[in-house]
Amino acid sequence: MLNKVLVVEDEQLLAENLKDYLQAQGLDVRIAHDGATGIGEAERFAPDVMVFDYRLPDMEGFEVLDAVRRNRNCHFVLITGHPTAEVCERARQLGVSHILFKPFPLAELARAVCDLLGMEREPKAGMGTSEGFVERRQSRTESFPLQLYDGSWVLADRRRIPSTSKAPDDEQLLTGDQGRDKL
Repeated sequence: MLNKVLVVEDEQLLAENLKDYLQAQGLDVRIAHDGATGIGEAERFAPDVMVFDYRLPDMEGFEVLDAVRRNRNCHFVLITGHPTAEVCERARQLGVSHILFKPFPLAELARAVCDLLGMEREPKAGMGTSEGFVERRQSRTESFPLQLYDGSWVLADRRRIPSTSKAPDDEQLLTGDQGRDKL
């Protein structure tokens, strides 16, 4: 039986990236995009870990935590783009196990979740390792593609075109598929 993780995050692309990455770690993952849906999904899905955002469209993430805690015994991981002392202190008071500040490496979330579940974690398909990064760059394929999320989740693929001039000009710097096509 797979360990269950509920992600309560209103930003759809981020939520999908988190889900895909955690599923690649061998976890059963569901998503809710607002607090009310998160509370209902927690009752139906019975997660072992709930990863939740501090700011949701319909309520504060801590309200979701309180509602879920009344009916479920699970671990909580807070993800937030608002790393204030008040948020961190309240999270500690409410028993949040881990706090991750956006943007964060997906491997950090997987590490936190796997630690809470008592799972041994080995990166899948070279994810999260420098060796895997080099291997992916050399093969020019991604074993774990991410959708664009505000530019902060995608590593720029900048390559230089060989030139006879000593200093490359701006036109010689290409990004993404342009760089791959020219090489």
